[in-house]
Amino acid sequence: MADLANLELTAEERARFVKDLNSILEYIGRLNELKTDDVPPMTQVLSSYGAGSEAAGDKFAYSQRDDTLRPCLPHEEALKNAPDSDGSFFKVPKVIEK
Repeated sequence: MADLANLELTAEERARFVKDLNSILEYIGRLNELKTDDVPPMTQVLSSYGAGSEAAGDKFAYSQRDDTLRPCLPHEEALKNAPDSDGSFFKVPKVIEK
């Protein structure tokens, strides 16, 4: 996985991450043993804090808002704030080398 993520890890770091990843996979294995056939799907773990609950108040009001179209920032306006552009796109330094 470190190679896929282009990470250069020392042997010590690799050993630690192998131990951590194995621990995570073991825990997932334990969770997979649980019988959840009769458990209904939920969007919130605690229903008392979900959208529409009295305890939540306005805390989760955003989760029930309507999707409405809003004007976006004009392309020229966005590019005006860019430190560097080619006229159509932002220009940024290359950050990935392989």
